[in-house]
Amino acid sequence: MIRGILIAVLGIAIVGTSYWGYKEHQEKDAVLLHAENNYQRAFHDLTYQVDQLHDKIGTTLAMNSKKSLSPALVDVWRITAEAHNNVSQLPLTLMPFNKTEEFLSNIGDFSYKASIRDLDQKPLDEKEYSSLNKLYQKSEDIQNELRHVQHLVMSKNLRWMDVEMALASDEKQSDNTIINSFKTVEKNVGSFSESEFGPTFTSTKKEDKGFTHLKGKQITEQEAKNIAQRFAPDDNYSIKVNKSGKKTNRDVYSVSMKDPDQKAAIYMDITQKGGHPVYLIQNREVNKQKISLNDASNKALAFLKKNGYETKDLEIDESAQYDKIGVFSYVPVEKNVRLYPEAIRMKVALDDGEVVGFSARDFLAAHRTRDIPKPALSVDEAKEKLNKNVDVKETRLAIITNELGKEVLCYEMLGTIENDTYRMFINADDGTEENVEKLKNAEPIYKDL
Repeated sequence: MIRGILIAVLGIAIVGTSYWGYKEHQEKDAVLLHAENNYQRAFHDLTYQVDQLHDKIGTTLAMNSKKSLSPALVDVWRITAEAHNNVSQLPLTLMPFNKTEEFLSNIGDFSYKASIRDLDQKPLDEKEYSSLNKLYQKSEDIQNELRHVQHLVMSKNLRWMDVEMALASDEKQSDNTIINSFKTVEKNVGSFSESEFGPTFTSTKKEDKGFTHLKGKQITEQEAKNIAQRFAPDDNYSIKVNKSGKKTNRDVYSVSMKDPDQKAAIYMDITQKGGHPVYLIQNREVNKQKISLNDASNKALAFLKKNGYETKDLEIDESAQYDKIGVFSYVPVEKNVRLYPEAIRMKVALDDGEVVGFSARDFLAAHRTRDIPKPALSVDEAKEKLNKNVDVKETRLAIITNELGKEVLCYEMLGTIENDTYRMFINADDGTEENVEKLKNAEPIYKDL
């Protein structure tokens, strides 16, 4: 009798385990299929956009009037931005692909600069048309290479997930056709020098050097673990440390920390050089609010001070509450000029004031000693560039990164039109309206009737 019951229980357990394993396998397959579909979509969109780019550049060569040329160049700029976005979605981050991305960025910069200038007063000269012609020829080469990859992918049913695993493991695969083909694309693009955009073109694309420029010694995995331990609420958290891929330019240790009950987890990146925390995300349930947004801001500043940031040189740019979490953005100030490229962003739980989100990626990548110029325009001259309906309430100097990726000194002006508030950045050198954004109004509170 007892033996029969035990056999029945064991049978049920085996069936249950099998069913659980089957469901786990199904869910894993669903995730892999979703990722594969996203990679396939991004690649085929990229191929289509390069086709469009080649055709659009070709049409500009036959145009001579501002009325038709400016919109065509804007289209070139738009298409390169979309193509650049799809390149970033492919599993190539562990493989050097910077030449292709730089090529697309430079086409975008070239077309944008040409499209916004007065082409009636200053039409494209022979050297710029020569640059366009070279761009046209080079985009045709890239187009043919991508179509070749597309043919191979479709005819051989190649999977992008295999590419991702091959790059991540850094192992030689039996069929790495996609990787080899993209290396050919990269080599082809690399033959096009930046000088071929013409003598008047200055690339504003930042060279992404990762964090190798930071000061300090190279830390070990154990030292990274010790640094991460400072951010764990107690000593019970299990800590795992992984080094970044060999081919990335982000030299960091990726750290995961979990409590014994698996109710909370902390994820971090720490730079290998100097041991600087890049970001921190803490996943846990935030309970009932007990502290104010102002108290949370003080907690955030205390966190920054504890980790070596000079808080007296930081000004708060954003302070907002989303549910039970305070969100803050701090901007360094030098010589009374706000440095927006070095912004630090934080999230603080409003139940106990614990930091649950921190990002110093921009700060670590952009922080340096700058030679801040004096503004060529006065405040009044800058105000003349604004819409006449704006009532300016506050003005200060700031350095921002404009649409071309170039740092520019601006007058930052806060102003209103009726009940709406706007923030406007006017170039302090030439009066260009670099950026205008509408600030969010207070959200209405809806109550049940």
